[in-house]
Amino acid sequence: MDLQWRSCRPRTGTSPSTLICPRIYIYIYRRIVCALSPMPPPFFIPPLTWNSYCKYSMICYMPWLVACCLLLLLYSVRLRSGWSHGHGPRSYPVIGCLVAFYQNRFRLLDWYTELLAASPTQTIVVDRLGARRTVVTANPVNVEHILKGNFGNYPKGKPFTDILGDLLGTGIFNVDGELWYAQRKLVSHEFSARALRELEFAVLEDEARDRLVPALGLAAGRGDAVDMQDLLRRFSFDVICRVSLGVDPGCLDPALPAPRLAAAFDAAAGIIARRGAAPVAAVWKAKRALDLGSERRLRKEIRVIHEAVMDLIRTRKKERALVNDGDGRRSDLLSRMIECGYPDEAIRDMVISFIMAGRDTTSSALTWFFWLLTRHRDVEREVLREIAGGASLAAGGQGKMRVLHAALCETMRLYPPVAWDSKHAAAGDVLPDGTRVERGDRVTYFQYGMGRMESIWGADAAEFSLQRWLSLPEDNAPPAAVAGVSPFKYPVFQAGPRTCLGKEMAFVQMKFVASIVLRRFELAPVDEGRVPVFLPLMTAHMAGGLNVTVRSRGDQITAAAAAAGSKPVAAGAPN
Repeated sequence: MDLQWRSCRPRTGTSPSTLICPRIYIYIYRRIVCALSPMPPPFFIPPLTWNSYCKYSMICYMPWLVACCLLLLLYSVRLRSGWSHGHGPRSYPVIGCLVAFYQNRFRLLDWYTELLAASPTQTIVVDRLGARRTVVTANPVNVEHILKGNFGNYPKGKPFTDILGDLLGTGIFNVDGELWYAQRKLVSHEFSARALRELEFAVLEDEARDRLVPALGLAAGRGDAVDMQDLLRRFSFDVICRVSLGVDPGCLDPALPAPRLAAAFDAAAGIIARRGAAPVAAVWKAKRALDLGSERRLRKEIRVIHEAVMDLIRTRKKERALVNDGDGRRSDLLSRMIECGYPDEAIRDMVISFIMAGRDTTSSALTWFFWLLTRHRDVEREVLREIAGGASLAAGGQGKMRVLHAALCETMRLYPPVAWDSKHAAAGDVLPDGTRVERGDRVTYFQYGMGRMESIWGADAAEFSLQRWLSLPEDNAPPAAVAGVSPFKYPVFQAGPRTCLGKEMAFVQMKFVASIVLRRFELAPVDEGRVPVFLPLMTAHMAGGLNVTVRSRGDQITAAAAAAGSKPVAAGAPN
């Protein structure tokens, strides 16, 4: 009997091209045999004669038969479920889609987007060696089911909280269940407090007047290039620290050295992002257990962050003990939580969570916003006309600016600050489109891909156009909640019970910064022909930053004000 390795015969009704044993199986097969057998493996298995049986039975055949049985078992199991999941990546036994994943490792976002666009349900299933089975969807109906309809079945889950737990502890962004609900209720109350909103407005105005505008003015006067991404990140870090901690790190102050706390947050965020992107979680977990490499550095950076916040908590408590009731009371988030009587570690984890959430999200959106305006000067003129048409210069005075709001929403549609968000199924489920979810599966809704789905946004989904927002009905209220578009279609700020509590504050900051910069300065990329790369870290970044030259507008704002009565174009075609 000839047992040579041959192509498998296709089953009836199955495409033969998908059932031919690929070369990778031969490689795996031979590697297993090499590991099990003490003799070099031949290219074929000799016939089972009596003599060969006596010669090989105890030495060769048993390992070979075990190897064959193992591979045939895995092969047949995969055949029953299909090597590929609908329009997902091609998968094989044991390794899953590791080959395709490796081939597309430098373009994962576009690869996933292409797979989702090709799927009739805008959902794919990804199996990969070393990773959990992952369901990725860009279907708004599925997103609503995950984030609202069956919310209790899709917590963040232990795999997610393990990645962030060393830094965020039991902060609101890293917990589920009752602990999350209790923190959500507290923070919702604090974010609605008038004192906290007034503090944010005051901080924005101070930072812009005393640091952001002078920095841009200095660059304009000298003719220097400036990295807007770096400038906006430092501005945002100053703002979030003053609102959350009540301290000014002075990141934008050229007279001060770079704050150690900001460097610690940058380093910790980068290492944690690499944890999440690691093909096999066991690698970083082993490094953490052994205190090696990047995990050793992460531990040191987290100690810096934790000690800095705990020192502030102790100092603030001493100040509070010396201050009479009602006199000199602070409005920052840390002080307000101390007044509520929460334990020190709970306060620490909470404020660190908000710093991590707020430090890069608005700066990321604004970076892409300013870049897109340099590519769509007609939209920039319409935004400038609206700014000049009577909007208040004070923070919070830009609420009615529909064109600016639409431009920001369109920016985040194409370049969301968070490219994807994942949950982990607590129990088996079936999504509305029929996709099966198993217990423990990672379930991901893909904001970056959703913004590019023609099934959601139409044939012009890849274009930067304000018309899709300005054509929506206008009511008496400001264009809140992403301008009337369903949050499950546009989940940039999540949706359902976990909707971002800082959404309105984020829009206030983005509109204020956009207004104050565009009113005074014109930005031009140093490299006009460059198309930046979108980096999906914990918060998305523009690879290489946004290097621009700055020019003072001078009398341009007067001309724009004179033309403020003209009708907006409401769409942006590249110049």
